[in-house]
Amino acid sequence: MMPEFSRPHRLGAGEIRRVELRANTGECAALAARFAIPAVERLEARLTLAPETGGTTRLTGTLEADVVQDCVVTLDPVPQQVRARLDLRILPPGTPATDDDPDSPDEVETTGNSVDLGEVVAEQLALALDPYPRAPDAAIPAELEGAPDEPEVDSSSDEPGADRPNPFAALARIKRH
Repeated sequence: MMPEFSRPHRLGAGEIRRVELRANTGECAALAARFAIPAVERLEARLTLAPETGGTTRLTGTLEADVVQDCVVTLDPVPQQVRARLDLRILPPGTPATDDDPDSPDEVETTGNSVDLGEVVAEQLALALDPYPRAPDAAIPAELEGAPDEPEVDSSSDEPGADRPNPFAALARIKRH
């Protein structure tokens, strides 16, 4: 299956290259469906690909997107602008990703002599989306906020879990109303 935003790019030219990507309307709609959000209105990326030793290519740049997500409180649409810096290492064909260092660039595995830069950008957009989008005026109902009638936590008990409040207490209060 072909990705929604596919931009295959041949690797191995041995020179620094600059690439600009822009998703069209259909690709934006398909990405919104993939990410289960109301809309991706714009997706653009400016990338620099620089060869490194051992056949690795360093991808740096920025992605910018205008998206609409559902508010986690009200389910109202929340327009957002996404701006993310990209810093990735594109591995030579057949080389598995092995770097577990969270401070080093993520690694992208390839097959053949090309990489799908559109798919790389789409994956980075997915990671950059706000996991809990919230409308500016959205307020969590008081009965869900850990209302004052929630019992105090007894941390003197030796029982496991005694230092945490009951996660179902807020739901019980709502059910009573």
